[in-house]
Amino acid sequence: MESGKKDDRSIMLKALGIRNDCPVAKKCGGCSYAGKTYFEQAAAKEKRVRRLISPFCEVLPIYYCEEPLYYRNKVHSAFKRLKNGRVICGPYESGSHRIVEVESCLIENSTASSIIRDCAEIAGKYKVSIYDEVKCVGDLRRVLVRTADATGEVMVVLIIGSNYFKKKKLFTDELLRRHPEITTLLININKRRDSMILGSGGEVKKVKGNGYITDIILGKRFRVSADSFMQSNHDQAEILYSEAIRLAGFEGNEKCIDAYCGTGSTTLSFADFVENITGIEINESAYNDARKNVSANKVKNAEFVLGDATEYMEMLTMANTRTDCVILDPTRAGTTPAFIEACGKLRPPKIVYISCCPETLARDLKGFKAQGYQAQIAEPVDMFPWTDKIETVVVLSKGAHMSEDKVQEDLSNQ
Repeated sequence: MESGKKDDRSIMLKALGIRNDCPVAKKCGGCSYAGKTYFEQAAAKEKRVRRLISPFCEVLPIYYCEEPLYYRNKVHSAFKRLKNGRVICGPYESGSHRIVEVESCLIENSTASSIIRDCAEIAGKYKVSIYDEVKCVGDLRRVLVRTADATGEVMVVLIIGSNYFKKKKLFTDELLRRHPEITTLLININKRRDSMILGSGGEVKKVKGNGYITDIILGKRFRVSADSFMQSNHDQAEILYSEAIRLAGFEGNEKCIDAYCGTGSTTLSFADFVENITGIEINESAYNDARKNVSANKVKNAEFVLGDATEYMEMLTMANTRTDCVILDPTRAGTTPAFIEACGKLRPPKIVYISCCPETLARDLKGFKAQGYQAQIAEPVDMFPWTDKIETVVVLSKGAHMSEDKVQEDLSNQ
């Protein structure tokens, strides 16, 4: 046991000393803490969370990421043809639509990065028509790659701006020859004139595979489609959910609501610790995946509802439905005032808020406080090293503030 602890400590110390020296960081803007060590960026994030959240409750130390490089399992890129005919790929320069050519991104999954670079090379080799954002014409518009760390499965989605991909066979045959690890290859049509990556309601054609990948989190298998939400750092997602469950201190008899549930990763992770749980998801693709996930994992005490989280909560208040805990993991924008007000009317004894934006989290904690909820404990988890994002778990209770000693006593007894 002691040897294992030493190994863990050495791994963590090594991670803390890693420096992000990406040569295009200033242009790309994706890594807010480029040029700093991992320890410096983690410390800055913890300080930010403490500044915003400590007025509401105690903030535990940040949970570091042991592997802060090449972790991102969902990657996308745009393309551009240069005057010499070469096709380049990469993210847009911060605040613009100028592509920053990147050879290897320090936070993207290495396999995904390699596939994207090869897509650009193949497009140049076969003179594939590249989508022009100004004229709104052309074939190859973007590529989306999703990888599953636990199973090794890889999904590639070629996004085109026309009804017909003229050199589809040449392109896809070459891509699959170079990357036999691709388990699912799709083509999505996107004619939208906005920044959405995938075309909404657009036709998706399967070139290879079943149209989704499967990953495993905390022992449960999750089906992930092209546009379904799933945490982009597998290992930290397991830590995030484990810490949320630990801090929540469930007794096993709770009836729970999981708002903004995505493919059900939070719902099914929490299901083992409560009496029953209902996940709410507005994205139909994610909802369909969630229903398949509950069946595949043979979870009997979880179900899913397709709909808006706020509207569903308001419906529960009118029915005066017993709810012991509300779990929410909204987007960076946070939740809505109406959702918070519905929680106040429904009066669940406990709320578990998982947030990726401390600023909107602090705003929403004020709203919950006005409804009689007091934040008890918070813990930041570094899900997205080098970026400005930081996940934070906050547990709130109805009524008086618990003392710090009482919180620590409860946690130590779990």
